[in-house]
Amino acid sequence: MISDDQFTRETTALTPTLYRISMSILRHEADCRDAVQQALLNVWVARGRVEEARFRTYLTRVVINECRNIQRRRMREIPVDELPDLEYIMQPEQSELREAIDLLPESLRTPLLLHYMECFNEKETADALGISVVAVKNRLYRARKALKQKLKDWEVTPQ
Repeated sequence: MISDDQFTRETTALTPTLYRISMSILRHEADCRDAVQQALLNVWVARGRVEEARFRTYLTRVVINECRNIQRRRMREIPVDELPDLEYIMQPEQSELREAIDLLPESLRTPLLLHYMECFNEKETADALGISVVAVKNRLYRARKALKQKLKDWEVTPQ
């Protein structure tokens, strides 16, 4: 069980991570804020049942689930061609990498972002996504392979 003070400290520290995760899935700022806020509310209500040691992965899982709920609602409400593009604040040399990551399917992009950008270990990533550790390793391998190919294809040959 997590105390109210611990909940506040943990969620304050995790909010940027949760926002980045939701942005990688939803790609719309207002929806991301809604997903994180709703997830925090849901976890606040359930805080008495949440183990302190698993709080980070539990909260991440709730955010991912909330993002998927929003996606389902959004697909019924907004035509796909009107969905806004994701705007990342990145250094110019990172734009090709960001673009390559954005082109990955969500099933590969989300584990990649959790593991490499948010420093989740494979077990935490698996718990957050509700899949096995073997599946996480497989998806990370496939994501790295796809990124390598995309970046290789984009290389400019000297003239």
